[in-house]
Amino acid sequence: MTLQTDYIGKPTSRVDGPAKVAGTAKYAAEYNVPNLLYGYVVSSPIAKGKILKINTAPVLALPGVHRVFSHENVPTLALLDRSYKDLLAPGGSPFRPLHDAEIKYSQQPVALVVADTFELARYAASILKITYEEAAHQTELTTQLDQTYQPGKGKIGFEPPKSRGNFGRGWEQGVAHVEGQYSNHAQHHNPMENFATTVEWLGDKNLTIYDKTQGVFNSQQVVKNIFGLSKEQARVISKYTGGGFGSGLRPQYQLFLAVLAALELERSVRVSLTRQQMFSFGHRPETLQHVALAANADGSLAGINHVAVAETSHFEDFTENVVGWSGMLYDCPNVKLDYRLAKLDIYTPLDMRAPGAAFGSVALEIAMDEMAYAAGLDPLEFRLRNYSDRDQAQDLPYSSKALRKCYAEGAAKFGWAKRTPEPGSMRDGNLLVGWGMGGGVWDATKLPATVRASLDADGHLTVSSGTNEIGTGTYTIMTQIAAESMGLPIEAVTFVLGDTTLPESPLQGGSWTAASVGNSVAEACTALGEALLKQAQKMDHPAFKGVKIEDVQFANGQMRLRTDTTQAAVLRDLVQASGEPRIEAENSTLMAKLALVKPPKYSMHAHNAVFVEVKMDPDLMTLHVTRVVNAVAAGRILNPKTARSQVLGSVVWGIGSALMEESVMDHRFGRYMNHSLGEYHVPVNADIHDIDVIFVSEEDDKVNPLGIKGLGEVGMLGVAAAVANAIYHATGKRVRDLPITIDKLL
Repeated sequence: MTLQTDYIGKPTSRVDGPAKVAGTAKYAAEYNVPNLLYGYVVSSPIAKGKILKINTAPVLALPGVHRVFSHENVPTLALLDRSYKDLLAPGGSPFRPLHDAEIKYSQQPVALVVADTFELARYAASILKITYEEAAHQTELTTQLDQTYQPGKGKIGFEPPKSRGNFGRGWEQGVAHVEGQYSNHAQHHNPMENFATTVEWLGDKNLTIYDKTQGVFNSQQVVKNIFGLSKEQARVISKYTGGGFGSGLRPQYQLFLAVLAALELERSVRVSLTRQQMFSFGHRPETLQHVALAANADGSLAGINHVAVAETSHFEDFTENVVGWSGMLYDCPNVKLDYRLAKLDIYTPLDMRAPGAAFGSVALEIAMDEMAYAAGLDPLEFRLRNYSDRDQAQDLPYSSKALRKCYAEGAAKFGWAKRTPEPGSMRDGNLLVGWGMGGGVWDATKLPATVRASLDADGHLTVSSGTNEIGTGTYTIMTQIAAESMGLPIEAVTFVLGDTTLPESPLQGGSWTAASVGNSVAEACTALGEALLKQAQKMDHPAFKGVKIEDVQFANGQMRLRTDTTQAAVLRDLVQASGEPRIEAENSTLMAKLALVKPPKYSMHAHNAVFVEVKMDPDLMTLHVTRVVNAVAAGRILNPKTARSQVLGSVVWGIGSALMEESVMDHRFGRYMNHSLGEYHVPVNADIHDIDVIFVSEEDDKVNPLGIKGLGEVGMLGVAAAVANAIYHATGKRVRDLPITIDKLL
């Protein structure tokens, strides 16, 4: 019987789907461990000042309350900042929960009440009396524009932006000019699953930590460094994550609090954050941008000036690549870029889906639309005239770039040729119709990851790595790659992740997991294939004498010669003959690590083009995004089914960012006021209509062996700008401040 063993590129249902539907997939707050206590966090009501007094007596008098942890009774922990720094920590001094009496931001955790039940811990926390001395705070970015500064090289992925040419000369040379201020308000990740940590006390400081995270090794590093534990004492597990979007890239404070309580009480402890407390740590920062474009008579860009100012905390310098995309997306000889920070009394911002580009590309793509009108050109034609065939920012050729095909296929699917250029010129009955477009670019990154592949005597393949699954389809695509690599049916393959006892893998973020772990899965399977070939040669199998791994293929549960597929050995027979319960191998990360330190030969990126239709009732001022076409060039698509799901979600994000999503700060209190899913508006089913996703064919043998570029970020880019541009086309009103709420159109 011939088995299906070719899975890469085929639409495959999620292998973890049944567990999620049946409820057997466990999240951080769902692990039932013995002797469990519950912690409830008390948050500061002020944005700046200090704690004068904590009256714990009434709380501790309640039967079932075990401890109130605060800065007054926390034991001596690691002294140096480096112990508190995680793998994605920016420059500065990381926040230390319960470290001292100082209040740095509103909703700062100031105490943890631990009790026998969650309900008791919550009640006890509500009656804990804390006296504060309040100080004047500042949380408004616009008041600090005279206090901005340029950050240096900081966290992974951030380089100070590089200018080129002479923008002043380009501005003078241009015959058409556009200049404007663009702004985006802060946003919070709001994943479905709240942050929680369940710590199982195993005795003698041995802990099993079930944490909501996008990187178990990152959580482990922080725990062991702060509390002086070994890797063996601090095992971290995260098998499923109910949405991350970047919020889990850095360990959040409930991890510290849960581990602290478990070690001090020598009991298992769970700490879960409320939805309101989900607004008490990182967010996408408010960003103010200035963009100026100049164009020549032929429609070519003569100059680009893009300046951004973003907020950060007083204790860390959070950075994003906001303006760098403007130096590479379009061909232009004169580019001036600047990125600055302003310190506020807030928690440090945090990477959120397409960090930097999500806001930076909005400003650029709206400005490009404005310039198309100023130059008298169709927005698509204007972009094509300024198409970049080479990455001018890095002065490198692209490993591949299929953005022209994105423009062509997206426009054809959308019917862009039927667009009339004048704002307000298209109608559907009484409704104003607007068509707009935008686009984006995102890094194609591959980081070192270790994977173990193990084949047992029953012919079942287990592939493992300590990566995470945040709902993107990691379980599924890694299973597909392994199944095809070893020529096994997908039912005979299990991918295991989310555990620090597994081989080390990078954080899941930046759209790099598919490329980093996926290629490592293929490499580990190749190493396993070599081990199986050696076993066949030990058995004096005549077909494989003197044969190299390049001479064999794996299919239908067999290893066989490429030149004569009838010469084969059954994989499970090879394991059984070895006398061992399994044959296993790991990939080497040496070449991947060397690639990180070598100067790149190519600029490697994914691209997309987005076309949007909006319809607006001019009497009722109701606005709907009725059609979206998103054409994406992201290298090899491993699973069109899960990939399409990724892009659909990205489009929904883009629509929400354009029309409704913002964290509203009341600067009198320095606190986000819409800290609930009832008031933090995101799109619902009624807001979303037709979305077409096109995966443009793009082969790239330079980006990595499997040709993967990643999808998590790029699908969102261009959407919000395309919505804004479509609104202008429908109404003639140019809105540069997102989200575009009805009051801005009146």
